[in-house]
Amino acid sequence: MKILVAVDGSKSSLNAVKYAAKLSLNMRSNDVITLMTVHDDQGLNVAKKYVGNAVVVDYLRELSDKLLKSSLAVLVKAGIKHNTIIQTGHVAESISKIANKGFDLVILGAKGRSAIADLLIGSVAQRVLATCKKPIMLIK
Repeated sequence: MKILVAVDGSKSSLNAVKYAAKLSLNMRSNDVITLMTVHDDQGLNVAKKYVGNAVVVDYLRELSDKLLKSSLAVLVKAGIKHNTIIQTGHVAESISKIANKGFDLVILGAKGRSAIADLLIGSVAQRVLATCKKPIMLIK
């Protein structure tokens, strides 16, 4: 089973990685777990004009390494094969697009926001649920 786990550095995304690792070990799967982090690039286009593309790319690489560090440690400790995908763009759209291209399951951390905030602006998890054609598991 090919599992995609979206990672944003939050406690709930780390819980999602831990659950994915446990699931993979329980199924005795030899498949690779893919960790994905997406950086919203709306504000980055403006920054590129002032500091240059190379500076922004370096910043995103450092940020990605920081966000993925604890998640990668979980998979390494469990002895699970893994890889990473780092992208920029609309977060929910990017996750759905990658998931629909060959994963069997998407695991997301569900952040605890109020129902009113979710109704007004929506969450990444809700948008992925609406656009992804693959099974999705939300972990708190």
